Amino acid sequence: MTVLMGYADQVSVAPGETAHFMVSCDGPSRYRADIVRLIHPDGGPDAPPFQEEVIATAVNGDYEARVQEILIGSYGEIPTSPLFDALESFTLQAMVWPTRPGRGRQALLGTWSEAEHTGFGIGLDEAGALELRLGGGAGNVATLSTGVPLMVRKWYFVAAAFDAASGTMRLVQEPLGGSMFHNASPVVIEGHTDLQPTAGSGPFLFAAWHGGDADGRLRTSAHYNGKIDRPRLASRALDRAEMAALAQAAPTAGMASSTVAAWDFSRDISSEHIHDTSPNCLHGQTVNLPTRAVTGHNWTGEVMNWQAAPAQYGAIHFHEDDIYDAGWQPDFTLTMPDDMKSGAYAARLTAGEGTDAAEYYIPFFVRPPRGKATAKVAYLAATATHNAYYNNVGRFTAPLTELYQGRITVMDGTDMLPLDHPELGLSTYDRHRDGSGVCYSSRLRPASNIRPKGRLWNYCPDLFVVGWLEHCGVDYDVITDEDLHREGLDLLRPYSVVATGSHPEYYSKEMLDGMDAWTRRGGRLMYLGGNGFYWRIAYHPTLPGVMEVRRTEDGTRAWIAEVGEYYMSFTGEYGGMWRRQKRPPNHIAGVGFISQGFDASAPYRRTAAAADSRVSFIFDGVEDDVLGDFGAMLGGAAGLELDCYDAKLGSPPHALVVASSENHSNVYELVAEEVAVSHNATDATQNPDIRADMVFFETPGGGAVFSTGSIAYVGSLGYNGFDNNIARLTTNVLNRFLDPEPFEMPPQAV
Repeated sequence: MTVLMGYADQVSVAPGETAHFMVSCDGPSRYRADIVRLIHPDGGPDAPPFQEEVIATAVNGDYEARVQEILIGSYGEIPTSPLFDALESFTLQAMVWPTRPGRGRQALLGTWSEAEHTGFGIGLDEAGALELRLGGGAGNVATLSTGVPLMVRKWYFVAAAFDAASGTMRLVQEPLGGSMFHNASPVVIEGHTDLQPTAGSGPFLFAAWHGGDADGRLRTSAHYNGKIDRPRLASRALDRAEMAALAQAAPTAGMASSTVAAWDFSRDISSEHIHDTSPNCLHGQTVNLPTRAVTGHNWTGEVMNWQAAPAQYGAIHFHEDDIYDAGWQPDFTLTMPDDMKSGAYAARLTAGEGTDAAEYYIPFFVRPPRGKATAKVAYLAATATHNAYYNNVGRFTAPLTELYQGRITVMDGTDMLPLDHPELGLSTYDRHRDGSGVCYSSRLRPASNIRPKGRLWNYCPDLFVVGWLEHCGVDYDVITDEDLHREGLDLLRPYSVVATGSHPEYYSKEMLDGMDAWTRRGGRLMYLGGNGFYWRIAYHPTLPGVMEVRRTEDGTRAWIAEVGEYYMSFTGEYGGMWRRQKRPPNHIAGVGFISQGFDASAPYRRTAAAADSRVSFIFDGVEDDVLGDFGAMLGGAAGLELDCYDAKLGSPPHALVVASSENHSNVYELVAEEVAVSHNATDATQNPDIRADMVFFETPGGGAVFSTGSIAYVGSLGYNGFDNNIARLTTNVLNRFLDPEPFEMPPQAV
């Protein structure tokens, strides 16, 4: 069976800039790569056929296949030091909050090597009890376990002391105080060994053990799931009182001579840095993005913002399924030609033959040269949303998927990749194996669901907009969310019109500020989707390609953040919905999220406001009252996720609702944020609020906004060869928005 996949290090590349492409191919001895410009997605029988254009480049050709490994699982790493090698006696200790005890052996901290059976370390044994491991080489291992499993999601103080002179090993496992009732008791156990541990050959690790070499990269194993707080290392066997002194936020002066390292995870929370407060400065870094800005063992519940009380956020939450960068070597590198047209592109990979043939697309976007625009229209690719959904395994594994979709889940071979290869990592719609929500997502890994063929969701249907722009024959540039985040208003300033894709759901403050400033200065926004401008995100301050979302105490969520963990680690910003932060989507788009349903889409019906002279240009040549009773996305233009006008949430009072959808099924339910008290009138058959509103309004500076309020809308553009009322009215809007004649704000009604 051919397994073919890859990724690029860049998502947005300007002419003259370079992208590296990483590929893994298992099965055939060779694969082929071609650079293609994507013109129209594979939208099924109710859309134009799939269309791509092969671009002649130096990298097109056949390549020798190889399998590249992904080393998944987060951990902390302190570089090797003579101070570790010189230890004979020692004490290891930390506060821990395990989330999967009893699910196999799991590391906590130390230099233990699974591959060499050297070093020392404490962890959890197969049953979830605290254990100490000492290694003197292959076949020469000493262990000691408390024999009492730790409770799930309960804070403990754990420690191991080893006295080399006497060979005494001692373990301390104590549940910490808290408001919950439990029957856990302190455990202290001693043992004896004649073994003198041999210094390990690798670094000191948190939450993982050395697993050997992986082509120059550190292979790790026995990954821990849970939090670690205040890890410490001393150069002798401490008694319990001395352990308590070492565990202080600032170890007492009497412990100075014995302290090898006193790591403080509450420092540098926004970075990957691990800080040692001891004079030895045994600093390090985290690997594969374990979660930071999480509550520690001493969190009181009185402070919710980690910046206000960082000492209460001195924990890091590690997971066996965390991933940042797949770390593959590039197979080929493309420098974009100076004359390369801005657009949606991909490296198309093919391998194998017959029933063993495989195809894989590595998408990227070519933006215009930096600092200039080549057109008056920009298509804004929703790369933040694409990133949030990378490898959405929950779509296939969540127990309620088919209930809220109202239909059977359909899969293909590429959909199976993250199920067959869990090392590809998860999306922010998934939960880690320990049940905690995935709040970080990186694009530096293969993604099964970012492709121009397959399920019509996000990236694939967004290409309907590209296909429509191509059909219109207008010049357009492609820019991305990451570009907007970095450049803000300056990126948008040259454009008269910006068109979104089907689902621009995730926005950073920089993105939202840039879009808001542009529309207030006369920009014309075509919001061609639904559930847009919804979640607040943050991009990592130094690591490329990774974003963060905290799903806080409101919103339609795949998971809910732990109490006290609502502020993002990357920036310190409060997470959750923009609606909860005085910037609902209605302010910028005139509409906001109201419902979702995945069984069928419906049409719009023109309203009385459609006869207003202010919007006569929209309906030029459109005589139908019913709009979009067709389309590639479940048969209609209004579906999947819907936005409606709501003056209470800040939809402009002068906005015109020119069409509204109707006849949605009972699968369409009110979003969670609209239901303060549970009741039985939350579905579309009973609640008139559930609808998609097509809205137009003017903005200061001669600009305007046109919003469709539906993810399915773009799937109707190409129906019948673009000869339909949705394509006609959307093109009317584009043509008027390109007309430099200013729009005028209507006078305030008396």
